[in-house]
Amino acid sequence: MIADLQCVVLDCTHPTELAEFYQALLGGDVNRRDRQWALDDDWATLHTPSGLVLAFQRVADHRPPLWPDPARPQQFHLDFGVADLDRAQGQVLALGATMLDDGSDGRGWRIYADPAGHPFCLVRHWAATTGAAPEPA
Repeated sequence: MIADLQCVVLDCTHPTELAEFYQALLGGDVNRRDRQWALDDDWATLHTPSGLVLAFQRVADHRPPLWPDPARPQQFHLDFGVADLDRAQGQVLALGATMLDDGSDGRGWRIYADPAGHPFCLVRHWAATTGAAPEPA
């Protein structure tokens, strides 16, 4: 095992509104404060009763999917928590992932594509840092 699933992130134009939609569907708390998530106008979270966290990320020119049109496919990415970004990076690259953004600015996450091209992030576990919460991807 390299990582654990931290959350599923959905792109959208109105993060809080979409979080509230899913709250009505699943229950839970929208934008509950915790050390793991930085909240702002471009990022919202939903902590569900089951423990799953959904996150919603503003994308300025978001184009919703048109099911089943492959020209406008489903849009989301996965965030995986890891204790050691460098070690996990070596492991996912060895499995066939491609580096999309190496996080060279020193932030606590890096962006990759799986072998089929779907983006995902490796995020340093907040517990593995000096207490600073990672920023959303």
